[in-house]
Amino acid sequence: MNIEDFDFELPEELIAQTPLMNRAESRLMVLNREHEQIDHRYFYQIIDYLNPGDCLVLNNTKVLPARLFGQKEDTGGKVETLLLNQLEGDEWEVLIKPAKKVKVGTRLTFGDGLLKAECVGIKDHGGRVIRFEYEGIFLEVLDKLGEMPLPPYIKEQLDDRDRYQTVYAEEVGSAAAPTAGLHFTQELLEQIKAKGVHIAYITLHVGLGTFRPVQVDNIEEHDMHAEFYQMTQETADLLNEAKQGPNKIVAVGTTSVRTLETIARDENGQFKETSGWTDIFIYPPYDFKAIDGMITNFHLPKSTLIMLVSAFANKDFILNAYHKAVQERYRFFSFGDAMIIL
Repeated sequence: MNIEDFDFELPEELIAQTPLMNRAESRLMVLNREHEQIDHRYFYQIIDYLNPGDCLVLNNTKVLPARLFGQKEDTGGKVETLLLNQLEGDEWEVLIKPAKKVKVGTRLTFGDGLLKAECVGIKDHGGRVIRFEYEGIFLEVLDKLGEMPLPPYIKEQLDDRDRYQTVYAEEVGSAAAPTAGLHFTQELLEQIKAKGVHIAYITLHVGLGTFRPVQVDNIEEHDMHAEFYQMTQETADLLNEAKQGPNKIVAVGTTSVRTLETIARDENGQFKETSGWTDIFIYPPYDFKAIDGMITNFHLPKSTLIMLVSAFANKDFILNAYHKAVQERYRFFSFGDAMIIL
């Protein structure tokens, strides 16, 4: 398929720059795949589309303050570093701007020397491997020096770091938030549990694979970057139980979808306690083995995320829904509104 098949017109003013005061008051577009019907609701009404015995799957990854601003030790030239994955010990895979200025052996310093690093490798996609040097606990140093890695289309400053975390974020390691989960409040989750819906947690640390742009015309030639995932036995049991009955497995966000589909693919449609790295790339046509529904935000044109959603619901139906979203002035991307596809 051609990348142009996943393009759409989006007025810039519809790109949400700040989160809403109340997470659950974002708008919710409801897509019925069978009848290709579109309804308009608010996110707090999501509970109406979940039934007792259904399993709602949330990605409990926690975003690192992964953006660091520093300089080269020798020249003082400014560098911006985005942490992607911890590789081994104090070595991290990162994106650096300007990358051409950072070669193997280049030394960097952040926060007046509170954190230092040396480039020890170059990745195929242009990223770097750097080894950090510091005193104390790395995450505490990072918390002091780092900034939240907001996407480049968000120009506003974020006053409260926690608004770029889900309320259930727990496992530290992401370079970006699993944004479909930003709409949930603790109160809404309690209401969902009280209805008899099972809530299950998986972890996928969002890295380059999720937001790396597609740079080829034929999307089948795009290589996804691997991201780390894990599933507990408790979650596997809940999912296997749901699979055996009439209940739905509803994934919150494309990261949850990719994790579930990876495991179901590798385990013949079943789930088990496991961890690993996934580079699964889901685009039409695709035979879904794990999920029955999906909650997701509105994604960038030509992105792997809109391709995944189009595989689940029919590309023409999804693009029609996006056209409606523009007409109805929905808010787009990370701090924007949501859709549920059933």
